[in-house]
Amino acid sequence: QVQLVESGGGLVQPGGSLRLSCAASGSIFTIYNMAWYRQAPGKQRELVADITRGGTTNYADFVNGRFTISRDNPKNTVYLQMNSLNFEDTAVYYCCAATVKETYWGKGTLVTVTS
Repeated sequence: QVQLVESGGGLVQPGGSLRLSCAASGSIFTIYNMAWYRQAPGKQRELVADITRGGTTNYADFVNGRFTISRDNPKNTVYLQMNSLNFEDTAVYYCCAATVKETYWGKGTLVTVTS
């Protein structure tokens, strides 16, 4: 079992920045990939970025260089640094951890971009 707890969401103005954190606990040695997804109101959940245990990263096209995913292995934490936020980035952001047997999800943290 893996438990994931996200934090760092909140209100931000257009052009602003936020850093999301995802703390993993439990059978963390089984995790080979971690990711951030998001779900906007009325839309399907979509991948934002992912990072392998070795640090290889992948981003959705809409990120366009604005976000950075990183991980601190000793702290069992994954981060999503988000810059140049716009209204379309408003969503619940979910942390995801993949193991060979199962995929785990956090409860999400809400990011609201508003003027």
